[in-house]
Amino acid sequence: MFAFRREGARMTVQAVENLLRLPYTIEVIRDESDGLPGYVARVVELPGCLTQAEDFQELGEMIEDAMRAWIETALEDGRAIPQPRPTTQYSGKFLTRVPKSLHRQLAEAAERDGVSLNNLVNVILARALGEPTISTLNRQSTPAWEYLPSPVRYVQVAESKDPI
Repeated sequence: MFAFRREGARMTVQAVENLLRLPYTIEVIRDESDGLPGYVARVVELPGCLTQAEDFQELGEMIEDAMRAWIETALEDGRAIPQPRPTTQYSGKFLTRVPKSLHRQLAEAAERDGVSLNNLVNVILARALGEPTISTLNRQSTPAWEYLPSPVRYVQVAESKDPI
């Protein structure tokens, strides 16, 4: 948590600008729950800091505005500002044991679909989490929101019926 002493408006403006440069995690969820397409973006580390837009490109400016307002309010109220969560590196590999019968079923399903067992399991796990499949994720890129700091970690865009 960051804590700042009140030293006038200049310190507050500088503190906000410094905090906006930190690598906060932004989650973006595609929302069609009301029958109208749109997106919801939230800053994971800042509880309640979120915004929504009809167009994906609008989100960058809107989430920066939401972050700025959240941080300014917290500073005015004397609340501590949460730090960005640490960046964790994952290898992309893990080992799991399954019953022989499940292994056989998965291997047979992969063979029927003409894909590797790894690819099949990737797709099954992604679908179980309600995430886009790996091939969909590879086609998406980090948004070019030039007004947000480059270290911002973009999590994903996912389809959702209940965004938050």
